[in-house]
Amino acid sequence: MPYNSNRAYYNFRWFYDYSGGQLTNFGVHYVDVIRWCLGQDSPRSVTAIGGKYAGIQDNREIPDTLEVLWEFDGPTLVVFEQYNANAAAGTNRDAEMELRGTKGTMYIRYASWEVVPEKNAQAPEGYDGGKGYGNPLNRAGGRRVGESLKAAIEPKSRQGPSEYDTTSHARNFLDCIKSRGKCNADVLTGHISTSAALIGNIAHKTRSHLQWDAKAERFTNNDRANELLHYEYRAPYKLG
Repeated sequence: MPYNSNRAYYNFRWFYDYSGGQLTNFGVHYVDVIRWCLGQDSPRSVTAIGGKYAGIQDNREIPDTLEVLWEFDGPTLVVFEQYNANAAAGTNRDAEMELRGTKGTMYIRYASWEVVPEKNAQAPEGYDGGKGYGNPLNRAGGRRVGESLKAAIEPKSRQGPSEYDTTSHARNFLDCIKSRGKCNADVLTGHISTSAALIGNIAHKTRSHLQWDAKAERFTNNDRANELLHYEYRAPYKLG
């Protein structure tokens, strides 16, 4: 293949021959942390939609605009959003990740996290006879309860090192070589987190909502998607 500057350096991620796009570039790291927070291994279903919406005419293959949705047990919905044609913050507190629950929201950045409480209504009555103005967390309606809204949990925050701490990862890896212990992020952990991103790309390619059997590592409702779980290796290489 002739040299093409759009395939070099950082931009190699724009092509499926070398990468899974921004979903595997950033998404693997985000899914890894979110799985850790949820205490879950793998999603049970996935769907995705997106494309090259920005109007840039080049030879890249990956989308510049993409949304991927995974459903984990819980049930919990996990969403990956990619908007490369817009520089606005992804959340209202400019965090890489955001966990929303009925008691609050947790904003996670690479060096810090913050928990912002949800203000829930204390009144027991429902939607004021079907005419309330609330939401499922404020069933009496915001116009009635007013001062009865109380923080569901205490606010918390933590600040870590201001720079990426790669030294600790390297130290842990070297220590485990000596001790034969398990790394903080071992190979299986990396595989499971990467798998979530890969099946997201397959959902996007097949334009489908896929049911995922994590134990068998197969889709249960789409044969075409299962064909994309592997590919033929160039001779003489093969998967052992």
